[in-house]
Amino acid sequence: MKYWTAALLGLALTVPSPTTARTKMPLMVEGQTPQQAIEPGNYPYQLFLPKGYLADTAKPYPLLIFLHGSGERGDDVAKVKVHGPPKIADRDPDFPFLTVSPLLGADQDWDVEKLDRLVDHIAKTYRIDPARVYLTGLSRGGHASWRWAIAEPKRFAAVALVAGRGNPGEACRLMDLPVWAFHGDRDDVVVPEGSFNMARAIRACGGRKVRLTIYPDLGHNSWDPAYDDPALYAWLLEHKLPSPQNTNKDKK
Repeated sequence: MKYWTAALLGLALTVPSPTTARTKMPLMVEGQTPQQAIEPGNYPYQLFLPKGYLADTAKPYPLLIFLHGSGERGDDVAKVKVHGPPKIADRDPDFPFLTVSPLLGADQDWDVEKLDRLVDHIAKTYRIDPARVYLTGLSRGGHASWRWAIAEPKRFAAVALVAGRGNPGEACRLMDLPVWAFHGDRDDVVVPEGSFNMARAIRACGGRKVRLTIYPDLGHNSWDPAYDDPALYAWLLEHKLPSPQNTNKDKK
């Protein structure tokens, strides 16, 4: 797939690389590889380095974090690649995002503090553009993405939530964050009101950066059409944080 190439044109890559010639670099392989947890109790994950990452040592990359749903939980990190961005990255070496896809253990739910530590580690270890950090998740991962974005709205340049639900009472924290929610209108696992209510609540607070896509005659699996749509990735790349130095936690 080359459909995101145009979206990359014209993006000013002025952020300096976080690494130097004197910095000891970890062993890196382009493409997607399984990685051990960065610390005991954290998540193993799939890491995707785009084609050309090793050749251009000055270019920072947008970071995309993907949180899977309940069906992929367990101890097989390969299952993370069944859906969403890691599935696409596995078949397209030109996928333009450095992509991190952690694996949730059986019967667990996503822990934002653990995810924070993982992403902080990635940002220190790889050439990440701090102004272009994006978050997406489906179903259980969609719920967690709403929670994480609400907890730290200044950390992400944009978020995409698929078949998830959030807390409308906290939606005003997202009024300045670009948000795109996707849902099937026949979803009886996570009812579409989960997305409707969040979009309405954000708009009621004066937010004008929220989008909502409802797929007609579709059940819970709204992630296939959402993640197969080139428009999603082009939309993500349109957004940058105005002050990346302020992407630290915002839990006030």
